[in-house]
Amino acid sequence: MGKNQHIVPGQNGGWNIKGEGNSKATAHTNTKAEAINKARDISKNQKSELFIHGKDGRIQSRDSHGNDPYPPKG
Repeated sequence: MGKNQHIVPGQNGGWNIKGEGNSKATAHTNTKAEAINKARDISKNQKSELFIHGKDGRIQSRDSHGNDPYPPKG
């Protein structure tokens, strides 16, 4: 399983995609939607979690693309 991916606000505007524990951004986009699309592809490829943060830095939502500890039944 790869590193979890986080979408966080950029310091000078826009949005950054950061791998968990990385000090530098993997990618920078102008819009949050672009960041989500790119990060979702990375997360699916690495079979990891995707955390989407708001402007305030709090996690707004998350997606699991790997070993989901609580998979849906059925």
